[in-house]
Amino acid sequence: MTGISPLQSFHKKGLFGNHHKKNESDLLKITEVKDLMIVQIVQYKRSKVEINEINIDEIKFPEEALKVNSNEKTRILWSGPKTWIVVSEKENIFEIINKKCNSQNFAVTDISQSRAVIKIKGHKSKEILKKGCPINFNEFKKNSCAGTSFHGINILVDKIDEDPETFNLFSLRSFGESFYHSITDAAMEDGYVAI
Repeated sequence: MTGISPLQSFHKKGLFGNHHKKNESDLLKITEVKDLMIVQIVQYKRSKVEINEINIDEIKFPEEALKVNSNEKTRILWSGPKTWIVVSEKENIFEIINKKCNSQNFAVTDISQSRAVIKIKGHKSKEILKKGCPINFNEFKKNSCAGTSFHGINILVDKIDEDPETFNLFSLRSFGESFYHSITDAAMEDGYVAI
């Protein structure tokens, strides 16, 4: 999980936007998330395997739409019917998945290098996302996920925590720079800390 990160050349650390006379701990935090393994799993229509009998890193696959199951290092996001995204800090998660999900029943694809991941954290997180997403974030709870768009860029939103509100936002790597600028531009009004 090494190499050049998608946002390396333009993610600058510091205070930005309308941060004057505000407590830094109250500002939105924006971070590039690096060194994640991101794996897409699709169960074939002809598969006879019961998905509730399989677990990855001691986590069951979520069967309910827009839900996430997780532990400390790994999250499994429902991405569509019989489709999941596994996001993990474990470098060997791809091998773990391949042992549990055989090629006769599943298509398993490592998409780690094709995604840019931005974490936003703070009590204004929802307000920033509302500026560019058509989702009702007032109904969005912890361990929820959704595919949507932010100013026309397709993204996957994963709500990690409620207090403070924390989201991981996934975009295609090729849209990473535009997406990053859209998020940081939306955060300028209230000010933010780039970490």
